[in-house]
Amino acid sequence: MSAPAMKRWSLLAGLAMLLLTPAAAWAESKGMPLVSVSRNAAGGQDYSVPIQILGIMTIMTLLPAMLLGMTAFTRIIIVLALLRQALGTGQTPSNQVLLSASLFLTLFVMSPVLQQVHQDAIVPYMNDTLAFEPALQKAATPLRKFMMAQTREDDIALFAGIAKAGSFETPDDVPFPVLAASFLTSELKTAFQIGFLLFIPFIVIDLVVASVLMAMGMMMLSPMMVSLPFKIMLFVLIDGWALLMGSLAGSFQT
Repeated sequence: MSAPAMKRWSLLAGLAMLLLTPAAAWAESKGMPLVSVSRNAAGGQDYSVPIQILGIMTIMTLLPAMLLGMTAFTRIIIVLALLRQALGTGQTPSNQVLLSASLFLTLFVMSPVLQQVHQDAIVPYMNDTLAFEPALQKAATPLRKFMMAQTREDDIALFAGIAKAGSFETPDDVPFPVLAASFLTSELKTAFQIGFLLFIPFIVIDLVVASVLMAMGMMMLSPMMVSLPFKIMLFVLIDGWALLMGSLAGSFQT
């Protein structure tokens, strides 16, 4: 191993020891080992604080993937991006605005699920009336119900056939990997269906403007430049943002 590699690994090892020293000192002061697994009265397992912190940090690294693939975010962001493309406004609204709108609308749609998770899992776990593993199962139940409500049976059958998982008698029998893949596929399909419907009126405006310009012999003038004000005016007159946001929120079965 080269000298720079040795220095790099030494630095990482020293940083790890530095991070673990406070936890080790706390555990030693309490008479507890740094890493331990013990049985509780209910027959489950209790993990030491460092292991719990490691588990929480691991879950936090998966939060972006969970937000993208297990919530309403995917459908909303795709529809808003397709709307911007249909309007032909370039980068208006900006990506930051679209992301903010998608996040807040996702929070609105997922609020019943989050409230149930907080009530059934987080509060009992914080009050020490429910162990970690049962609390995790309680928290996963509302999310599975939400994902199952948006997922098409054909997509579940497709991925179940790929995984050779057979048929399922109840929704609870669907393995989570099959459900996650099926949910994401269904969301993509639904988002593009909504986007297709959004494109139709704006394409009609583009065709009408292009035909008028062609009839007037103004072939050098870009039809997009002329049709853009009409598309924006149409979208504003029908109160498009409120209509779209309300339709998107109502398209989810919660």
